[in-house]
Order: sequence, then structure tokens, then C-alpha cells
Amino acid sequence: MLHKFRYVNPGDRSELLDLLAENGSSAKLLAGGTDLLVNIRGGVQRPQLLIDVKKVKGFQGISWSVTDGLVIRPGVTINELLRDATVRDKFSLLAECAHDLASYQVRNRATVIGNIVNASPCSDMAPGLLCLGARVVISSKRGERELPLAEFFTGVKKTVLASDEILERLVVPAAAVGARGSYRKLKRIQGHDLGIIGVALMKKDGLISLGISSSAPTPVLVTGLHEGDAEEVLVAASRKATSPISDVRCSKEYREFMIGTFVKRLNREVK
Repeated sequence: MLHKFRYVNPGDRSELLDLLAENGSSAKLLAGGTDLLVNIRGGVQRPQLLIDVKKVKGFQGISWSVTDGLVIRPGVTINELLRDATVRDKFSLLAECAHDLASYQVRNRATVIGNIVNASPCSDMAPGLLCLGARVVISSKRGERELPLAEFFTGVKKTVLASDEILERLVVPAAAVGARGSYRKLKRIQGHDLGIIGVALMKKDGLISLGISSSAPTPVLVTGLHEGDAEEVLVAASRKATSPISDVRCSKEYREFMIGTFVKRLNREVK
């Protein structure tokens, strides 16, 4: 059951940052709301203030340049990402991850940055973004800071964001253009479901990166691998980096087995 809260939709960045600075942890940011509104209805979260970021000037759209890379802003939905020609042409791994996220209807609301900020271990967007070397730009009235996405997650549904900060931009470096990659997601049923395991594999300049979800308290990035490495080396590295658990969806052992299976399949498929 919904509780009472105040709703605001600031039109500019400075107003948004002022609201965050003034209200701290009593405020929550709303973009797509596909997780937040469910949590509010279920009583998991009880914000006093809901700040809608969709109309903030400059918070919409995807841009691309050789200098700045691919820049994704807070209002960008999953379906917008899928429709973007630059993403499909230059960062196809992102499109594969996005296509496996929920249903078309949910993708019309859910945002790319929201999926990252939610910090679920089974995030669909995180594996591909990790492989591509994405960085996050975090803003507050105190200024901006930038760090690798791999350092953004700190635990289950936890990030480095302070209560007065917003993840304002996701940046995929131009150096990732030309990477070959693919994504595999194991679900309990065919169609749209939360992931039991998700594995992204990327190859570029003779190196291999792995992004793995639903296998640890946070999405995991595995680097330091080479295209000439034996499959057993890739599987061993993925198992060393992950710590899957048994839960209502499946057993720890099945997760471990499927991580290895997906790593082998992807290594053979990505040429």
C-alpha cells in the first residue's frame, strides 16, 4: 500500500542538486520507476520526497563522439538504447544485454542508468557495460567525480553514491569500438524472467573480458585473459572471480556449471 510522499519534477540540474542536498536520504530519484514504485508499494522503501528526473534539461538522449565516447544520460530508456543506430553499430554487446532485459513494455519505462543504480546482482546491463570499460560520472552540489563502473557497486543493492549524489552520465570509451561480444542469460522459463545467471564475453585486441551477473553480491568483471587461452583457463578465471549461492531459483552448483558452459559457448561463438 502506498504511503504519502511529496512529488517534484525539477526542470534544471541546479534545482535537482539543491533538492538532493536539502533532503538527503529522505528523497529518492525517479526515472523509470520499474523497481522504485514496486518497492514503495511493497513498503520496502518509504521516501518522503520523490524527485522525477525525466524533465531535467540535459538529462535526455544518447550522444557519441570519438572524443567523448558513448554518453548515456539518466532519462534514456532501455528501448531508446536498442533503437540507437550508434549502439547497434558500434556497441552491439550493449544491445544484446538490453534485449534480454524484461519485456518490451518494461523496457519502455526502465532506464539504463536506473538498472545500474538499482545495483541488483542480476543486472542485465552491467555485464556488457563492465566488459566495455564503462565509467560513471557522479554529480552533487559538491562537484563531479568519475570512476570505473567496476568500482561503483559495493554490495547487494549498494553503490558508492552518497545521499546527495546522482549518477549523471554513463560513458563507454571510444576505445571500445570494434569490440566483438555477446551475452547469454539463463532464466527459469522461456521469455522474460529474472536471470539465474548472465554472462557477457568481449574480445578486442587479442584480449578477453567477461562480465558475469547473478554470481556474487555484485556484477563481476573478469579481465587479464587472452584469445589464445584454453577454455579451461577462461572457465577457471570465471569461477575464481565469482561466489554463487543456492537460492529459490537454483543451486550454487548449477550456477557454477552454467557459468562455465556459457563461457565456453560464447568463446566459440564470438569470432
